[in-house]
Amino acid sequence: MNTHLSIGSGGLTALLAGVIAIGSVAAWADDEEHHGKVVISTPSAPPAIGPYSQAIRVGRTVYVSGEVGADSSGTIPPGSAIGDQTDQALTNIGYILGAAGLKLDDVVATTVYLVNVSDFTEMNAHYATFFKNAPPSRATIQVAALPKKGALVEISAIAVIPTD
Repeated sequence: MNTHLSIGSGGLTALLAGVIAIGSVAAWADDEEHHGKVVISTPSAPPAIGPYSQAIRVGRTVYVSGEVGADSSGTIPPGSAIGDQTDQALTNIGYILGAAGLKLDDVVATTVYLVNVSDFTEMNAHYATFFKNAPPSRATIQVAALPKKGALVEISAIAVIPTD
């Protein structure tokens, strides 16, 4: 049996519009409260240093912006080591996730940006203490510099709200 599909010029537009509409409904259905993008913030973590949010929730997914080893006022202690900065960056991520009702165990992926890749071993030792059960996937990248003066590491995260 030979089947042919013929779509006229207006039919293709209608087909594409239908696909777009169905995709929009699927994205909307993923957001249980139908609010779309929700900003997550907390005074416990450093404020953003630019036009971005500490985190954004869309549906069951929370995207945490890169956090450095700064305290809630945005200060990185002068001369702080990579281990201390890693601990503070992950603590900041924990505070932000807490504002969204989540915890570090809900993180599924992180990206670590290191100013010096030779700090990897020390960063990794501290990182491991925060993710003892089913650590998230991770990429680690050396960068030439970070926007926050004195920062040696920046970590971003993606977390998923559990269904149970």
